[in-house]
Amino acid sequence: MLCRGGTAIKPEQSPRSDDSTEREQRSLPRRRSRGLAVAVVAVVAAVIGVSVALTGGDPEGQSEVSDVVARPDQSPPRELIAAGQVAVSAYYTTQLVQQPDGDAVNGREWSLYNAATKRYEKTDWAWLDVAPGMKTAAVLEGDLPVSRIGLMNLSTGKVQRWIEVEKGVGGVQFSPDGERLVATTYSHHPDGLFQDAPVRVEGASEGGESQDMPGPKQSRTGFYVIDVDSGQAEFSERPAKKDSLAAMAGTGRQDFGWSRDGELLWEQRLDRPGRNYYDVNGRLKPLPQQKTDLLLTPVVTSPDGKLVTGGFAGGEDGRIVSEVLDAKTGKRSAVVPGQQLLAWADNTHLVAWRCDPSQCEPGKGEFRNQLVLVGLDSDEVTPLSGFRKAEVDYAGRWTPVFTRR
Repeated sequence: MLCRGGTAIKPEQSPRSDDSTEREQRSLPRRRSRGLAVAVVAVVAAVIGVSVALTGGDPEGQSEVSDVVARPDQSPPRELIAAGQVAVSAYYTTQLVQQPDGDAVNGREWSLYNAATKRYEKTDWAWLDVAPGMKTAAVLEGDLPVSRIGLMNLSTGKVQRWIEVEKGVGGVQFSPDGERLVATTYSHHPDGLFQDAPVRVEGASEGGESQDMPGPKQSRTGFYVIDVDSGQAEFSERPAKKDSLAAMAGTGRQDFGWSRDGELLWEQRLDRPGRNYYDVNGRLKPLPQQKTDLLLTPVVTSPDGKLVTGGFAGGEDGRIVSEVLDAKTGKRSAVVPGQQLLAWADNTHLVAWRCDPSQCEPGKGEFRNQLVLVGLDSDEVTPLSGFRKAEVDYAGRWTPVFTRR
């Protein structure tokens, strides 16, 4: 059965796939945004912004998804949204905050699921990630980068202990087993926009003309791999490449993420499609032997490792669909409803963003979308959340973070 409007009904199942990234893909043709804030959000999410990795799950998969909890009347959600092994553990909104010196920060306001109240609650944390099992969150406070990482109990809402580090940390992510953290370090705010690093933005002025605006700084210095139990942190130097392509990306955030098996770390390449892989000591490693590791679009791998999410495949008979690819060959395996595939509920079901087909017009209705549950062998769509507004650049536009339950 499904859970409609908040009361649990029961039906289908899910995982926390390997290297899911938060990404706000441009799913349909759309008009050019005028503000730098919109450009930054789109690129951070689509190319660089690494958030929570969805890893693990039942390797056998199921024909049905269990424990679906849907809130089709809530956007953003007030109560838990979940499907099988994954849940929305948190969500964030992004807003450009002007600084007194003329700089700006494209900051995130986080809402975190509180296990005690069973509701999402706004927090003051600058960055967070939730460990598999949804019992602990790693949190960063104040103005990034920071010198300590908090480990917070999600049942009490209290930080149980702090892990002190020497290098400033701007982003953290739990390993697939939850036993380690990768903490990416920066010398400047990774989401900052600085007057002394200007970028030319098309249509930024009221008259629609191009003008210089504060831009990002490529200030990544490396990463820590941290043992959660002991707090022991090992630093590896891996500075950002300060080239024109990185500057064009519109963000200084270049976080590291975990591979599906937790053996390697990866970063999105900026010079061409694909990724760079490293061991936990920062040594560059060969690409895994999978064609999908060369894709520009961030991918999420199914629990059994056989399939990955592909890009938007609209234009086929006017349908709003995305493709699922064979992980090894990169060839299309299926086409499912939705603009953007976000997380695997199990080996045959996914959570996706999907606009209302009857109102999904390029440049207008394409951004009025909701979270839905879709399957590989059916066109049936189960709404999981309410619709977001049909605007890509409003301050309340929320982005979900998925975690294995």
